[in-house]
Amino acid sequence: MKSGALDCNYSIEGSGPAIFLTHGVGAAEDAWRFVKPKLSEKFTVITYDLRGHGKSPVTNKDFNLDDLVLDLERIREKTKIETAHFFGHSLGGMISPAYAIKYPDRVLSVGLLSTVAGRSDEDSKKVWNIISDLETKGVRETLKNLTSRWFTEKFISENPDLVKKRLEQVINTDKEVFINVFKIYAETEMITWLKNIKKPCLLMTGENDGGCSPYHNNKMFDEMEKSKLVIIPEVKHSFLIEAPDQVSKNLINFLTSI
Repeated sequence: MKSGALDCNYSIEGSGPAIFLTHGVGAAEDAWRFVKPKLSEKFTVITYDLRGHGKSPVTNKDFNLDDLVLDLERIREKTKIETAHFFGHSLGGMISPAYAIKYPDRVLSVGLLSTVAGRSDEDSKKVWNIISDLETKGVRETLKNLTSRWFTEKFISENPDLVKKRLEQVINTDKEVFINVFKIYAETEMITWLKNIKKPCLLMTGENDGGCSPYHNNKMFDEMEKSKLVIIPEVKHSFLIEAPDQVSKNLINFLTSI
């Protein structure tokens, strides 16, 4: 076991080849709840709570991307799964490729969903402005702006309960943990090392995802020799909730084609 790792809460469903799914900032393993049923018909699906999220513990709240990679490896060790597919959403889409760099022999393929690399200075400034708002205005106030970045207006009006649940999940996350993981998301720049991932990679984002845009994903696609890019029409960042059928269909198509 790795000395820097924590024992995170995790769940296993289904049977077949294994796929580890990592959620994003201020979420929990239930981020995948609408995608898991289809996946678990063909795969062994492992979901988990990042440290300080959901039911997982946290000790030092100033952890980094390397620590999150070690947590994922701890879970893999505990499940005794030798090789698997590693997919992540948002920050999870940075953890999974970072894991693939550190533990390439454990990885069959990598999924980078609603994530970003190749940010411009202006892109980075926008993310750090959100963090500044979180620190000065508070999480609840800043969420008002994040909601429209995550969901389309149509989904917000038609699914208020699902949107409310997602926002409450963020509010119930420890503020220091939430800001810290947002900083990890802001400061991680993968564009220089994505080319080092030699396993098949799936890039997927929403057509209208502003922060993790098709433009950024095309830049990422150009860096990766064994990658496939899928753009989900119309949706924004939280497509695991807004378009789970399209996401699961594309995941299964990719996984069964490699």
